Amino acid sequence: MIEDKVFRGTTTVGLVCREGVVLATEKRATMGHFIASRAARKIYQVADRIAMTTAGIVGDAQFLARLISVETKIYETRREEKPTVRAVATLTSNILNTYRWFPYLVQLLIGGVDKYGASIYSIDPIGGAIEEKDIVATGSGSPTAYGVLEDRFSPDMKIDEALELAIRAIWSAMRRDAASGDGIDAVKITKDEYYQLKPEEIDEIIAKFRNR
Repeated sequence: MIEDKVFRGTTTVGLVCREGVVLATEKRATMGHFIASRAARKIYQVADRIAMTTAGIVGDAQFLARLISVETKIYETRREEKPTVRAVATLTSNILNTYRWFPYLVQLLIGGVDKYGASIYSIDPIGGAIEEKDIVATGSGSPTAYGVLEDRFSPDMKIDEALELAIRAIWSAMRRDAASGDGIDAVKITKDEYYQLKPEEIDEIIAKFRNR
């Protein structure tokens, strides 16, 4: 089935810790056994301190990222306050549920930091939204990623420790899942900043555990 091919070809992870949220993905986009792109973008900033990771059809993901970014700006203008992570997740869930009979073929993570603290929601193609309290992984590499996350995660870890763990989980998934690969993107979000790591910074983190 098309859906099977769409959702199996990626790996994304999210972590919630004391200081904020970390999101990470690999960059390979696949169509069945065909590698369609080696530089696919899978993390989108949709609000000041909120990001979305995507798994699924690239066109659907790009459209939803643009739509949600616009809707969050409208929300902020109308209410004169920044949207919460839960509000963005609910908005996204409602959009997807509206199209449940002709769904967008995506699986999303929406995470960030707001006035209530750090949180991450996982959202399925027809709008089911679940708040993830600590760790979450999606895609074909998720079994491997979960193994790394569950073995090493602690809710008390610092944001940079969580960032290293997220990158380690993606790196491990890339080594064992043919549909995941071609580099890593990662962001860390705290109450003070939204920061996307540069490729050389990710390489430095990988070098710490590559040969262990």
